[in-house]
Amino acid sequence: MDNKGFIFRKKLAGFKHAFHGIRLLLRHEHNVKLHCLIGIYTILAGFLLNISATEWIAVVVVCGCVLASEALNTAVERLADVVSPEYSEAIKKVKDLAAGGVLFMAIAAAIIGLIIFLPKFIDLF
Repeated sequence: MDNKGFIFRKKLAGFKHAFHGIRLLLRHEHNVKLHCLIGIYTILAGFLLNISATEWIAVVVVCGCVLASEALNTAVERLADVVSPEYSEAIKKVKDLAAGGVLFMAIAAAIIGLIIFLPKFIDLF
């Protein structure tokens, strides 16, 4: 067997694991479902309000960043629970810091959304 075929199969397996992680997030994480719903509404608003290519880039990037930060936050929380199943003030701080990262990203996404959509909504009225 050549080395290239082996590497390609390993890459495909990596995608399989990544998609499994996405399924876990969507199935078990309430905040991810909420962010996905907001993302769907944002995409619909983008089509309805005919946002520019640059605005689409911003929307896609911030939606991806919010979901990625949720995934990382969830991973940190799960790992922390395995490392320290009992209550630990240090683990609580780690979890709070990870959640704070998600909040930073969500606030940035909301601000970008306001910058893009607020003028367009104002122009409608």
